[in-house]
Amino acid sequence: MTIMETAVDRSVATALETMLLIRTFEEKSAERQAAGKSGSVCTSVGQEAAAVGVVSVLQKNDLILTNHRSAGHLLARGADPGRLFAEIAGKATGYCKGKSGSLHISVKELGVVLTSTIVGGELSLAPGVGLSLSMQDTDAIAVVFFGDGAATEGIFHEALNLAAVWNLPVLFVCENNQWQAFVHRKETMLADHVSDWARPYGMPAVTVDGNDVEAVHAAARLAADYVRTTRKPYFLEAYTYRTRGHMEPDTQAYVDPEELASWKRRDPIALLESRFAPEELAEIRARVTETIESAAAFADASPYPSFAEMTTDVYA
Repeated sequence: MTIMETAVDRSVATALETMLLIRTFEEKSAERQAAGKSGSVCTSVGQEAAAVGVVSVLQKNDLILTNHRSAGHLLARGADPGRLFAEIAGKATGYCKGKSGSLHISVKELGVVLTSTIVGGELSLAPGVGLSLSMQDTDAIAVVFFGDGAATEGIFHEALNLAAVWNLPVLFVCENNQWQAFVHRKETMLADHVSDWARPYGMPAVTVDGNDVEAVHAAARLAADYVRTTRKPYFLEAYTYRTRGHMEPDTQAYVDPEELASWKRRDPIALLESRFAPEELAEIRARVTETIESAAAFADASPYPSFAEMTTDVYA
């Protein structure tokens, strides 16, 4: 019996394929930016297990607020990579008609309320989304993704406090990737785990190995179920590492080579790939490559928006 022949292992294969899709998409995005085919991108290479593990437990009616490293969350949620490439390239076929670039994408049909390029911006809006859900006859929850950099913002504490005091159905997901733009986490915070800051607000707070997709999935399942049934907030920290620079291009000259090499040895995709037979892995990789190449071709062939679109979908 191969790894593809059991229900549990099929879910693992699906997780691996989604993680590879995210990795390949982001590497292609960096390549396209370097070739002048798209706008700027901030990748989440190395963090794929966190995105896939959390998003995989969400229901269709759940709402997502994310940040400038949003591609993983969007693709894990089922976003079309062609439309994402098109959006980043400013093309009319993008999810926001080419007006958002990579930093402000929203996808209503997928429940992605917004992508915020402002550090902590999504945290400031999450309690409002949670409040709206608490006032409706729904079991939907709000999930907000942010990094350790956002956790050092004042709005982090305001958002957690408000969600706790008002009993809001918000799942806070901190992707602690150790880097805050070009500054290491240890330069801005004394605690190793952001979850330590959440517990005093009276909500459950857990830290999980963010490079282990199955561990993230299990922890996220418990977290989402808690929020869904109690209508109260929960804090989940995925302890992981961003292995590419803050923005493309970035030489990462400021990164300790030994630290980077140590985390690369725990690459979440490599850890999962080791469980697959070579022929199975080749099939998955081939599908992902074909998907991404077709998506890039779609974006390249797409038109730019007309001037008539310049003032549509704009708030005054």
